[in-house]
Amino acid sequence: MKRFIETIRNIYKIEELRQRILYTLGIVLIYRLGSFVVLPGVDPNQLANLKHQTESGLLGLLDMFSGGAFSQASIFALGIMPYISASIVIQLLGMAVPYFQKLQKEGESGRRKINQITRYLTVIITGFQAPAYIGNMISQLPPEAITPFSSTVTTPSTFFWVSTIVILISGTLFIMWLGERITDKGLGNGISLIIMIGIIARLPFALASEFFSRMEQQGGGLVMFLIEIVILIIVILLCIMLVQGTRRVPVQYAKRIVGNKQYGGVRQYIPLKVNAAGVMPIIFAQALMFLPITIAGFAQSESLSGFLAAFSNMNGFWYNFVFALMIIAFTYFYTAITINPNQMAEDMKKNGGFIPGVKPGKKTAEFLDTIMSRITLPGSIFLAFVAIMPSLVGLMGVSRQFAQFYGGTSLLILVGVVLDTLQQIESHLLMRHYDGLTKSGRIKGRSSFSVSG
Repeated sequence: MKRFIETIRNIYKIEELRQRILYTLGIVLIYRLGSFVVLPGVDPNQLANLKHQTESGLLGLLDMFSGGAFSQASIFALGIMPYISASIVIQLLGMAVPYFQKLQKEGESGRRKINQITRYLTVIITGFQAPAYIGNMISQLPPEAITPFSSTVTTPSTFFWVSTIVILISGTLFIMWLGERITDKGLGNGISLIIMIGIIARLPFALASEFFSRMEQQGGGLVMFLIEIVILIIVILLCIMLVQGTRRVPVQYAKRIVGNKQYGGVRQYIPLKVNAAGVMPIIFAQALMFLPITIAGFAQSESLSGFLAAFSNMNGFWYNFVFALMIIAFTYFYTAITINPNQMAEDMKKNGGFIPGVKPGKKTAEFLDTIMSRITLPGSIFLAFVAIMPSLVGLMGVSRQFAQFYGGTSLLILVGVVLDTLQQIESHLLMRHYDGLTKSGRIKGRSSFSVSG
């Protein structure tokens, strides 16, 4: 406790760090206030059906990432997810399209061009999602909920549609701008931090709901609630191990004498991450797994059978089994396209480096590829386990809202962003010769999920 208080004092002493933290908190406050501003013409007292619809499934995840704005028909209802979708599309294009590959190699000018294209794509994606959101919202609200903007009692006017679409697009762009401001003048990656704040905003309500449900006569009591908390802490610790886990490969650099100066002759280490793909495999697999649910949504649930019935049950065996297999496959795929052993071996050879006991060149590339394959297997299996944890704890009687915090995309994002932010704070402290946040002074950041802004 004494060390914690001393660390807080040291943070306050560093003017730049103090200003960045206060600036970040101010931006977060603006974001949270905006999530409670309901769309013009919508009665906030008539949103019970919309909130019930977002208690589980895909809409539940979207509502979590938006910090509850989706179910509250807020001006920030679509949140930052259209920008995330646009960023993922651009990343995939950068792996396959020569034009984007060229931009990635052009440094700062190329990065600005990519950001500009990402923003345009964000507007297009939001433009498609906004009408779908409005249509779904209207179907969930009683006619009198939007009468101020209706041409008739049951049909919203064209003005309502156009104005609401513009507001939703503007809301997403404003959130994107807030994230960029945090990245430039605040602390941490702004976009990732906004997603994390949205996830954390739902935690107190889910925790309170689970507590009161356990206090009921058939709920299991306080002991069962404490067991759930202990399991949650264990899962969080395992996620931290997954995010920080690395395999260090020693690299020896040969001595070189240029003029009167000596270069090389030292041993360094290449940190190969156990989970180099981060949270991307879960995002890809989840997007594909929701296709059967989307198709099933147009049919009566009682009439579903066979394939659709099996893959419409998010707590079912076949859904989670296939989901886990897809995550393992996508982990290998994403690791293969993001880490190039041949390029790493070539760079080491150019700089006079070699792995002890391994010949430079092709043999080094094969060695690195073998190491990556071996460490990716346990990493991918554990990533799949984390992804299906919400379904597993749901079968144990945990409420749907609270179960979402036991794994999946939300928990990995939360853990990764927190570690990354703490790493930046620790860097400021160590740079000014203060003690870090930990005794070792080595908090590792993450690449679980990061979107440049």
